[in-house]
Amino acid sequence: MALPTGSGTETLHAHHFNNVDATQVLISGLQHHVYTVLSIIVYCNVLNATTDVGTIVMRGHDGHAGTSNLNIRIARFNIQVNETFVWNDKFAFNGVEPTGTNVFSAAEQIAIAAQSGSQIQYLEFEQTDVADDYDITVTYIDQDNT
Repeated sequence: MALPTGSGTETLHAHHFNNVDATQVLISGLQHHVYTVLSIIVYCNVLNATTDVGTIVMRGHDGHAGTSNLNIRIARFNIQVNETFVWNDKFAFNGVEPTGTNVFSAAEQIAIAAQSGSQIQYLEFEQTDVADDYDITVTYIDQDNT
């Protein structure tokens, strides 16, 4: 049976990334989509140093300063080889944010909700060193409002 897609649909997704050793995009936003992250599971295979960390970031528009293409940290963790980090606090983000907004006025809040901009939002994983090696699973709901 085919999975329905298109305007008005809501679909469950799971992405798996093996041996991640560089910045990895987990979710790449699309305009008029809302993403609800259900969980992120990170397993550590290899570390360059025991002080190395993994970081979950949103790359996109900063509603505080009105600056685009910034990394906003969601979580930072220092797991060791053969350990697992689990993020299961749900959060949502828009696929696109308008640039030049600070979420102060009603008009700016409407522009954000309407995703009337061009700043694509990304959920990413970063690590301290390219010698670090992680397996990652992310599950989320994609609401398509096109």
